[in-house]
Amino acid sequence: MRRFPSRRAAAIGLTGAALMLVAACGGEDEDGGSTAASSDAAAESANLVWWHNATNEPLKSVWTEVARDFEAQNPNIKIKVQPIQNEQFTTKVPLALQGDDPPDVYQQWGGGQQADQVRSGKVADLTEASADWIGDLTSITEGWKTDGKQYGIPYSQHVVGFWYRKDLFEKAGITEPPTTMAELNEAVDKLKAAGIAPIAIGAKDRWPAAFYWDYFVLRRCAAETVQEAMATQVMDDPCFIQAGEDLKAFLDTEPFQDGFQGTTAQQGAGSSAGMVANGKAAMELQGTWNPYVMSDLTDDKNLDDKLGWFPFPAVEGGAGDPKAALGGGDGFSCTTKQADACAKFLEYIVSPEVQEKLVTSGSTTLPVNPAAAGAIEKPTVKEIQAYVDQVPYTQTYFDVALPTAVGQALNEAIADFVVGQGSPEDIVAAVR
Repeated sequence: MRRFPSRRAAAIGLTGAALMLVAACGGEDEDGGSTAASSDAAAESANLVWWHNATNEPLKSVWTEVARDFEAQNPNIKIKVQPIQNEQFTTKVPLALQGDDPPDVYQQWGGGQQADQVRSGKVADLTEASADWIGDLTSITEGWKTDGKQYGIPYSQHVVGFWYRKDLFEKAGITEPPTTMAELNEAVDKLKAAGIAPIAIGAKDRWPAAFYWDYFVLRRCAAETVQEAMATQVMDDPCFIQAGEDLKAFLDTEPFQDGFQGTTAQQGAGSSAGMVANGKAAMELQGTWNPYVMSDLTDDKNLDDKLGWFPFPAVEGGAGDPKAALGGGDGFSCTTKQADACAKFLEYIVSPEVQEKLVTSGSTTLPVNPAAAGAIEKPTVKEIQAYVDQVPYTQTYFDVALPTAVGQALNEAIADFVVGQGSPEDIVAAVR
């Protein structure tokens, strides 16, 4: 379950395009105001069309179950569930918002992308609609604000790091996860010597490449510098060029699998996620949704026991915080036609009951409702939750934090660079 190219964490909370996690939704009450459908005021009869990106199990079935349970509790509201492949949201949502019949509930990642969508006038403002219950969630909800108003509701949070196979590390003689780039490069060499593809990447889908440059920026640039760049869309500090040079040095170690340029990220056993799931590669830099994706791409029922996780390594000489994280979240926005019913549905999605269901089913790694944190059982996920709780800040994925067109241009420039085209200067120029 990938965040919007575009995917995902605890974070510093700035509105719009900033250091923060993201998601979205909105609603009005049956009297016409922009207030939540409260527990003592039933939403008007509605037939909601719900677009989500869960095309794989278990979340696909969980969302269907959530919709049916909600209908049972709210007989006057019906929900038509429409799973849509993640990458299609890039084009389908903007086109739908230009038309007369957009979905009533749709997948959202907030940030600059959300701000672009709000300008259509068809995304519901949930500020008052969520006032009675949004305070029960983590501060990640700040990332789904545009101009100070709540246009979305997150249901999960993510952080990006390296998922690795403990068994393959052991086979290559790697005793501890890397904490510095020097150690990561050493691990790459050891894995190659053992005949193991060190790192899998789904370069065909473009967006996975952006994680690398984004992280090198976080290690090279001070938090304030990154924050200003996201707000102004200007990357004139030399640290952004240095990040590209760091990425080039890493690429020169040839860390990826053969034919990585044509590998998808999540589609099939031959994807980058599938390679790790089936023991064909040792690592993948991905979000906390990755075990959920991998479980659907392998017959290995003991995969969870073989997986470990570590944060992106420190970069020597960088001005950025070596513990800063890259992340985001998943959520939903409402359109205005049936916003009251949509708001009621989203309140249900972030309830402890549903949040626990998402966690225990393996559909969500980190819940946004702290009341569901106790449902986390996997040791690795508990480690990630502890990591998220202590990071100095989590920067929203750059392609989400920036306006849609700018973020997509940046991703394209990074993806071109990773496959051998362009320069560090070209990456920075894509944002200007």
